Amino acid sequence: MERLLVLVRHGQSEWNLKNLFTGWKDPGLTEKGETEALTAGRQLKALGIQFDIAYTSALVRAQLTCSMILDELGQSDLETIRDQALNERNYGDLAGLNKDDARAKWGDEQVHIWRRSFDTPPPGGESLKDTAERVLPYFEAHIWPRVMAGEKVLVAAHGNSLRALVMSLEKMSGEEIVKQEIATGVPLIYRFDEGGEVSSKEVLER
Repeated sequence: MERLLVLVRHGQSEWNLKNLFTGWKDPGLTEKGETEALTAGRQLKALGIQFDIAYTSALVRAQLTCSMILDELGQSDLETIRDQALNERNYGDLAGLNKDDARAKWGDEQVHIWRRSFDTPPPGGESLKDTAERVLPYFEAHIWPRVMAGEKVLVAAHGNSLRALVMSLEKMSGEEIVKQEIATGVPLIYRFDEGGEVSSKEVLER
């Protein structure tokens, strides 16, 4: 039995390009982001991967990435579950602000702490710890049982919601996971043994 989980961060969004904090705001993909999603689908197709179910967030950039990957795989009609539990970290008062403007307002050090600490949230928003406490119960209740039952599962989500999953799957600490970059549109392919431990991980670099 193959226990397969593929994680993909959405392709570049319009606000990624503009250097804005995005969080739960809902911009679409740039042309580059669409290309990243299509490329991810082609890479997975070249490996002969077909999915049994897909999960994505309530945000359009992840939904578009998911649907474009499935289109490339010839699986545009695959059951796809959307849930805000998989949304990006909520950046609160920072959402919509240019990152350079935020540094000018609050200082480099404070903005760095909000972005890269594990448990310090920005005003009105979530820390990565908060995000993990939202994402992981959903994953453990709805996604993980299907992986362990032998279904091949795609999750198209966001940098921080996927960080939470990687932290759990690879048994990282909060301090370790905040240093991990998850590139847009790059599939992370996990396979698991019968005990639920990671047996292999493959990163499909562009």
